[in-house]
Amino acid sequence: MDNQILSIGGMTCAACAGRIERVVGKLPGVRRAAVNLASEKLFVEYDEASLPLTAIKEAVVKIGYEVLEKPPGGAVTIPVEGMTCAACAGRIEKALRRLDGVLEASVNLATEKAFVTYDPKRVRVSALRAAIEKLGYRAREVDQADAAEEDRRRKQREIRALWTRFVIAAVFSLPLLYIAMAPMITWVRLPFPASLAPMRFPLAYALAELILVVPVIVVGYRFYAVGFKALWQRSPNMDSLIAVGTSAAFLYSLYNMWRIPQGSYHAVDALYFETAGVIITLILLGKSLEAVSKGRTSEAIKKLMGLAPKTAVVLRDGVETEIPIDEVEIGDILLVRPGAKIPVDGTVREGHTAVDESMLTGESMPVDKQAGDEVYAATLNTNGVVQVMATRVGGDTALARIIKLVEDAQGSKAPIAQLADLVSGYFVPIVCAIALVSGVAWYIGTGDVSFSLTIFISVLVIACPCALGLATPTAIMVGTGKGAENGILIKGGEALETAHKVDTIVFDKTGTVTEGKPTVTDVLPAGALSKEALWRLTASAEQGSEHPLGQAIVYGARAEGLTLSPAERFTALIGRGVEAVIDGVAVLVGNAALMEERGVALSQAGSDRLAEEGKTPMYVACDGQLAGIVAVADVVKPSSRAAIESLHRMGIEVAMITGDNRRTAAAIARQIGIDRVLSEVLPQDKSSEIQKLQREGKRVAMVGDGINDAPALVQADIGIAIGSGTDVAMESADIVLMRSDLMDVPTAIRLSRRTIRNIKQNLFWAFGYNTVGIPVAAGVLYLLGGPLLSPIFAAAAMSLSSVSVLTNALRLKRFRADREEVSAA
Repeated sequence: MDNQILSIGGMTCAACAGRIERVVGKLPGVRRAAVNLASEKLFVEYDEASLPLTAIKEAVVKIGYEVLEKPPGGAVTIPVEGMTCAACAGRIEKALRRLDGVLEASVNLATEKAFVTYDPKRVRVSALRAAIEKLGYRAREVDQADAAEEDRRRKQREIRALWTRFVIAAVFSLPLLYIAMAPMITWVRLPFPASLAPMRFPLAYALAELILVVPVIVVGYRFYAVGFKALWQRSPNMDSLIAVGTSAAFLYSLYNMWRIPQGSYHAVDALYFETAGVIITLILLGKSLEAVSKGRTSEAIKKLMGLAPKTAVVLRDGVETEIPIDEVEIGDILLVRPGAKIPVDGTVREGHTAVDESMLTGESMPVDKQAGDEVYAATLNTNGVVQVMATRVGGDTALARIIKLVEDAQGSKAPIAQLADLVSGYFVPIVCAIALVSGVAWYIGTGDVSFSLTIFISVLVIACPCALGLATPTAIMVGTGKGAENGILIKGGEALETAHKVDTIVFDKTGTVTEGKPTVTDVLPAGALSKEALWRLTASAEQGSEHPLGQAIVYGARAEGLTLSPAERFTALIGRGVEAVIDGVAVLVGNAALMEERGVALSQAGSDRLAEEGKTPMYVACDGQLAGIVAVADVVKPSSRAAIESLHRMGIEVAMITGDNRRTAAAIARQIGIDRVLSEVLPQDKSSEIQKLQREGKRVAMVGDGINDAPALVQADIGIAIGSGTDVAMESADIVLMRSDLMDVPTAIRLSRRTIRNIKQNLFWAFGYNTVGIPVAAGVLYLLGGPLLSPIFAAAAMSLSSVSVLTNALRLKRFRADREEVSAA
């Protein structure tokens, strides 16, 4: 199965998105088709062996939409110096086109730039520049045009075009509205041309309105082109409602205008040109505001895409060469200077520096890097010059995988959206039927064609399938984008929705609740030795040990600045400890069994307390006498207690799962306030423990490092991989936390709750607006003695409804992943 993301043009409402999903979903070989109306993208999973991608594109185009193609291969703009005339430009174009792999080349003499579309597999940008320079011109630094920038420019062009169309429509519709309404306002004397007085010169009055409305209809041509085509194909959408409503007003007005010269002068009172013009103007205003708001919903992913550097400095035979990032290959040696971004994922080959990885992990402190350490694309080299060997490039870098994950998440649908999707599929035909029935019923009841036409148009125009279609995807886009900004990668709408229902969270102990490496916690002298002397002797004896506890003692002593002595006659006593001679003193370090074996009398003072606290006591004897205890433990992370307290405030039960014995596990649980301890659990049995909790009716989230815990992460309702943004955790978990801070767990749950609450608010508004608005437009209030809704006010309400849904979704951008109090709301 292959996965593709296609940019779609021409969608206006949820009916459009639903139609594309149905048509593409019915193609043989398509497993899943999902359209995100907010981002205007089609996410399709299909069998490439039985269905070519071109067939999917053709199916979309056939039903009246546009597949926005990316430039084939690569696209690059090369600034050129030295051109003097059109002949220079033509010469460069010919030279570029002759290169194997160049698909298209054009040179603009005025801007002094060469625009080249090429196949990166067959020709490099360096070859393009060399071809230009061979002719005697100078090719300056390349401006690499990437897909994200091209998409941004396209959307900016769309927004500018919409605003231009709105301004033109407003310029004509405002005087049109004035001409139509001024004669009706009798309580205020408004200036009005006598030559257009409707009672004296009805034909001139009607012609003036016609002249003003035609330009408005022309700039709103897309509503008619798309709307009537969709109607003809028996799949009406929002454009169809607008097209039918305004066409009815326009054609009825033309008919009454024709009647005026026939002697029916009273027909001037039945002109609705201003209704058609103002409706189109208001809808264009709403669409312009909607386009701006939709652009803001995808800001997070644009920020991620903008992080990657455009060029890299590669070392070849000792020579520094700046090349486009796309040309970096695995194995290339890259030079990264202070203040520059790491171009691709790689390994430090030479040099020492500190790298700011905050864009990847959220950690604000730079991380020291030296030879052998991994570095990641788009992270910032802060102070040293390093040589990096490229290990992952292009779509394989950590940043590219994060962007792909966020894109996929924004293309997914939350189960909560299913009702909206179901309704939107039938919404427009039902509205058309309601409008027709209402219009006919009022005509039968009143015999007034103008009145029934007003009802008909109002019902068509007030209905808003856009709000239904945007309610869920906009909130998911902003929510997942906000998570990505804070180092929380949520894999999709389903994960987002399930996370807010979680009532139990199970933490793996080692590396999740604790640091994952042993640390010296206590040094307790039992004789004349000072604390420093005891630690120095113990660490000196352990220098030759390969045991993790021994290495922790040595590392801790060196970190404290203690000077270690060489060990003589070192012997490792497997499973018990070590012995050595340090500065002439026979030192024995090990467990209680070793001390008893050598006849060293033990004092229990302190050892029981240490065991109760989950620490491992290492007894130290000097010349056969007990000298003290050095305790080692896998210490709890500083954020663990605060994170668990936050989860408790949210009403979530917290459990810890570990392979440690019950006593050690209970000691750690007491330190940080764990509710339930699952101890002595083998790695392969962790998923079974999760199943037991689920059988109790609990919604369980599992938090682990994503490697040993993979089966449990998959078994849990929500798998959360912590501190594993660059490894296999991204495959097995539903949520990936990029840094090792447990406070991100309650933050992720809180973000999920906020996002789902926002979706519910949007759906409530979308359903509520249509449920109330359509009956009001159909004249229910008028029937009960209330006012009649004007089609103009109906259009204004319709335009604002979708904008209000988008504005509400954008409130999620104010979400802060700080250490604020977490409510149970």
